[in-house]
Amino acid sequence: MNPVPHFSATYTEARRKFIAAARARSLDVETHIVPDRAGIDGEALATDVATLSPAEANGTLLITSATHGIEGYCGSGVQIALLHDEDFVRAASDAHVPVAFVHAVNPYGFSHGRRVNEDNVDLNRNFRDFNVPPPPNAGYAEVHALLIPPTWPPAPEHEAKNAAYIAAHGVRAYQTAVTGGQYTFPDGLFYGGATPTWSNRTIRAVLRGHATAYKRLGWIDIHTGLGPRGHGEKIYAGRNDPAELARARAWWGSEVTSIYDESSSSAELTGLMFNATYDECPNVECVGIGLEFGTLPLPAMLQALRADHWLHVHPEAPAELAAAIRKQMRDAFYIDADDWKQQVYTQTREAALAAIARLRTG
Repeated sequence: MNPVPHFSATYTEARRKFIAAARARSLDVETHIVPDRAGIDGEALATDVATLSPAEANGTLLITSATHGIEGYCGSGVQIALLHDEDFVRAASDAHVPVAFVHAVNPYGFSHGRRVNEDNVDLNRNFRDFNVPPPPNAGYAEVHALLIPPTWPPAPEHEAKNAAYIAAHGVRAYQTAVTGGQYTFPDGLFYGGATPTWSNRTIRAVLRGHATAYKRLGWIDIHTGLGPRGHGEKIYAGRNDPAELARARAWWGSEVTSIYDESSSSAELTGLMFNATYDECPNVECVGIGLEFGTLPLPAMLQALRADHWLHVHPEAPAELAAAIRKQMRDAFYIDADDWKQQVYTQTREAALAAIARLRTG
């Protein structure tokens, strides 16, 4: 099957295609509307859920897209293509494994071309216990002013300070400081928020409605932005538990990486979305990965994020500069090329079929 036509140019197009694909399968679409917010063209914003659901099952598979808004261009296209894939649908049905497609976990970011949500919150840093103090990130406090300069493009002397920090601490330490998650600078990068977001509450409701009735849950969350172009890194999702990591590797192979042992291209993160399973599905065996597809080299991706956050705090920026920054963001998290779309679809399909096989035997 050719997946390319199932990718979209806008959030509105993606949502229309997803609902049409679900209805063509005679699937009900469960819709969660974002309150008091609109898309970039004034459209309603929603997280939509459609489930291929056999009558009897012991386990279920969850496939989510757009946790990081703009990354939904990839995840949505894959989800829609899977709904059109007769062989995939048949494999799920024959295995008696329901597949729940959660389309656009962060619809605001998807529509507006941002990685964060309507409150500048990175959803994959927002799933923590807000009744206790947030984990510290002293490194981010040191680099915040370097990341968002007074002007864009940054002045050479400003970039020299940024380069000096990297030279002194190393690229990995810089990546950890910037991307690990911070809870002090609401206008900053990778901000985890002060309270659970709308999307946090919504995905918890989805888990309660679509996972708690089963013995086992497999979860594939589709991401972009890290690693070699088109390569899908399988990053273990979960707490720092060797037994849980071993289970993920039993499902998806020894190539599953971990943020806890530096085998992943990702730094160690706080507030991961998968944490919701421990609260909402305590009696369910949950196994998950983030499937991370490479786009541009890390420095180019981080530069695009810096530009995006600069634009967020400078809405008065000239229209031409704003348009250039938005294009820079899109290019950093979505490659509009047929070969890349084929690569991400093939690898997600393989991961989904591997999960279905494990859920079937369970």
